[in-house]
Amino acid sequence: MDLSNIAIVGSFETDLGVVTDRGPMALGVQATLGAIADAGLKPSAIDGLITCNSLVTPIMYHAEATAEYCGLTPRHCLSVGTGGGTTYTALRYAAAAIQTGLASTVVVSMADSMRSFMTRDRAMAVQSSSGHPHFEQPYGPTVPAYYALIARAHMDTFGTTEAQFAEAMVSSRAWAHQNPTAQYRERVTVDDVLASKPIADPLKLLDCSIVSDGGAAVVLTTLERARDLPHAPIVLKGYGEGHHYEHISQATDLTQSAAADSGKAAFEQAGIQPTDIDLAQLYDCFSPALLIQLEDLGFCEKGAGGEFLASGATQPGGKLPVNTHGGMLSHCHPGNPGAIFGLTEAIRQYRGEAKERQLPHLEHTLLHAQGGIMSSHATVVLGRAN
Repeated sequence: MDLSNIAIVGSFETDLGVVTDRGPMALGVQATLGAIADAGLKPSAIDGLITCNSLVTPIMYHAEATAEYCGLTPRHCLSVGTGGGTTYTALRYAAAAIQTGLASTVVVSMADSMRSFMTRDRAMAVQSSSGHPHFEQPYGPTVPAYYALIARAHMDTFGTTEAQFAEAMVSSRAWAHQNPTAQYRERVTVDDVLASKPIADPLKLLDCSIVSDGGAAVVLTTLERARDLPHAPIVLKGYGEGHHYEHISQATDLTQSAAADSGKAAFEQAGIQPTDIDLAQLYDCFSPALLIQLEDLGFCEKGAGGEFLASGATQPGGKLPVNTHGGMLSHCHPGNPGAIFGLTEAIRQYRGEAKERQLPHLEHTLLHAQGGIMSSHATVVLGRAN
């Protein structure tokens, strides 16, 4: 189904990083109402709401509860749970709701408070419960350990080095240094990353994403309606999903992911190639995840991700700007909502509001995220309306 008649018309980010005076629901409500106002709409104009549940304070009917707190009475409510990939899966559900008449104007909203409101016991429970209850959990690995397996497999197969993985954080901080809302803005070197605290061999502390509080929301509607609203519409050009496994013990190859499937589908629907992408916003929860996405999405050859990062291609002035807000390694990562800030940054870039980090030319943007341990992948291509 053609997506080009679906437009993003509103966007809002809450305070990010360490936010001690508002919990997940308060941040989600702020983001929802802020995005509606940014779109130049009244709350009564919203007839669809899609949210992602909170890991800190989960609610059984999360979307309905968010609507209640916002004073909304939407015809269509949906809570989506595909882990870190939820943002872009939710975008497609919002588009489908509009295309099928379930709603005409939909808010996608998500927030969490992983930094300030999650207890240590709860954090450890979340970290240790992601594995298969029979084949993985009994051995005690946490999430970083699973990504360390992926990193080690890539090193053994392709000769990738720890220094090349470190380039992910170097690139992230180079962009975050230009972003006043980033949680961590100080530049780092490869040596800084390699010298940081060991977490799960071969990953160091600075190979891992940060822990944050924050929320954001976007508003989608038809392109026809969007032309009457304050901001130039940004349209969905392509979408794809890929699912190879749920638990990493069932992966047939740790060095390849279903991003290859989701990316191929999104590119085909958009009618473009990886070389047409001007900005890529990728899910950098850990440095090996970013590297493998660059390969599987077609931005470099398989096995060449380390060299690609080390070349500076993803940094300011490089041929493929990646995560211009600083990504989850430096900007903000409040759990499952982490990818939505890649979307709000893309919107900021399209509007010409990125200031020091503003890209000189932007036609096509690729957004990609994954949930689980490189498990559930979703890819979106954005573009300007004709």
